[in-house]
Amino acid sequence: MPHNPDHPPAKKFKPGSPFFRLDKKPGMLLPRKENVSVPIDVQRKNLPIYQAKSQLINQLRQLHNAVLIGETGSGKTTQIPQYLYEAGIARQGIVAVTQPRRVAAISLATRVAEEKRTQLGKLVGYTVRFEDVTSSETKLKFMTDGMLLREAIGDPLLLRYTVVVLDEAHERTVHTDVLFGVVKAAQRKRREQNKVPLKLQAALVSVFQIHQEAPASHDILVFMTGQEEIEALARTCRDIAKHLPDSCGPMTVIPLYASLPPAQQLRVFQPAPKGCRKVILSTNIAETSITISGIKYVIDTGMVKAKRFNPESGLEVLAVQRVSKAQAWQRAGRAGREDSGSVYRLYTEDEFDNLIPMTVPEIQRCNLASVMLQLLALGIPDVMNFDFMSKPSPEAMRSAVEQLDLLGAVGRKGEQVTLTPLGKKMASFPLEPRYAKTILLSPDFQCSEEVLTIVSLLSVDSVLYNPPARREECLAARKKFTTSEGDHLTLLNIYRAFKKVNANKEWCRENFVNSRNMSMVGEVRAQLREICLKLSMKLESCGSDTGSVRRCLAHGLFVNAAELQPDGSYTALDTHQPVAIHPSSVLFQAKPAYVVFNELLHTSKCYMRDLCLVDADWLVEAAPEYFRRKLRPTKS
Repeated sequence: MPHNPDHPPAKKFKPGSPFFRLDKKPGMLLPRKENVSVPIDVQRKNLPIYQAKSQLINQLRQLHNAVLIGETGSGKTTQIPQYLYEAGIARQGIVAVTQPRRVAAISLATRVAEEKRTQLGKLVGYTVRFEDVTSSETKLKFMTDGMLLREAIGDPLLLRYTVVVLDEAHERTVHTDVLFGVVKAAQRKRREQNKVPLKLQAALVSVFQIHQEAPASHDILVFMTGQEEIEALARTCRDIAKHLPDSCGPMTVIPLYASLPPAQQLRVFQPAPKGCRKVILSTNIAETSITISGIKYVIDTGMVKAKRFNPESGLEVLAVQRVSKAQAWQRAGRAGREDSGSVYRLYTEDEFDNLIPMTVPEIQRCNLASVMLQLLALGIPDVMNFDFMSKPSPEAMRSAVEQLDLLGAVGRKGEQVTLTPLGKKMASFPLEPRYAKTILLSPDFQCSEEVLTIVSLLSVDSVLYNPPARREECLAARKKFTTSEGDHLTLLNIYRAFKKVNANKEWCRENFVNSRNMSMVGEVRAQLREICLKLSMKLESCGSDTGSVRRCLAHGLFVNAAELQPDGSYTALDTHQPVAIHPSSVLFQAKPAYVVFNELLHTSKCYMRDLCLVDADWLVEAAPEYFRRKLRPTKS
């Protein structure tokens, strides 16, 4: 990895200082295979939190609000819900434990069900978007924070729950921040109406302790920003490993990022062969919630890819930026989950000191249109003054309302904002407002079945797998699905072919398709279709008339439109900022006059990803007044 020769390539903290001492402690969440024979009761009692069990239960009986601070790996997330249940504190209702990520909610529920010796979905269950593994018996329910927020739309008092544990609250996702406001309101109203009180805990990770380095055979975790950087470094590591002296021992390099097929993601949990070092190159997917056994060293590049919203331009951009100090400590905590460990930081001490203390809450850096729509659906009377834990800027809130107004979801009378009938229907979908509107418009273009498929494809992690070492094979396999109409229609072709072969896994391997994510598309689609039927929508297929699909996408995604300029570059119509077609798009070599896109990725340029070819006339049809101001006049 390149570094500045003027200073050491890594910041290594000295063991033994008050802040960096790490005593050996047992692991949590995913026990190592050699410990499987240890009875689960013994494993639970070995966790650091067990020593405080009685004291915790006594405190939690008395308090309606509690903040629990504990070391990474102490057992907070898996044990607190069980203590509450075992002590009878939560038996009148359900204990909800929220997680920012679906993989954490599922793995934690699986572990706790194992500890309670119960089938998953009975006493212990989980609910994530488009997947509900619970029953009438469920008392301990792990869920993504977004799912609890959606439940609050139908049940603002959260009457099914007696305790809500907001875990990983330090990550400050949009849903977590909104949940704090919603749960506080539910607590207050339940008190006013003499209902059973609602208890809230925010389990915060506070201390990351670093200790002296472990033996050379111990495993390494490297934090990087994305798939391309990870795959490039993986190739370099493998090449160098071939030329090392025998005394160094072998090395196995394992990438970890969201679009990898599940079987390859699971390789990070498998122990390396005896005498071999495991090197994991990961995005921030490994920062929280999952425990990878055997990690003794963390190498932190200090960078992360995150969404950033500019209320002035109205565009949300995915960009590489510096981590916060809190994230840096969280990464350090990945070393030494089960024993002692060390962190190497690839930036100077001065750079570390200048990092912002905490991650900017997502609610202060993202497009708030979806949040505002949900708040209006919750019946919040004055959304502009909602009690956010960290209040977004007035400009961001106004921008969100303006976007909802453009989509026809809200009406405004002075400062009062109300949902329109269309807005109420849009709020029925667990989707971004623009996707919800696209689905609702689809009957007008006789292409609902196709639009449901496309939106479902955009709602899961990437269904395409692009191994760099097999790039030519990959391009050749994809060629038969590619269409000059753009990425959305190309994805539609791939999904149709997947259904035609009955989800055959061999076909998926041959065509570099992630079979699990593609199966998830089918599940998402079924649930979106069910919502459509509840809204009495007429669902038709356009067959081969894909022009209707593109026209519908233009009407739903018109805010993200770009225009070809005379010099061959592109400009976003809303902001007039320069943008470019991402190399991964099927339209990369083409020069269509107008496109709509899903998102912007900022690296060396501002790239548009997932593009669809559209006509200027369709954009004007979608929002006449808006586009008369935005479109470049054509010469007659």
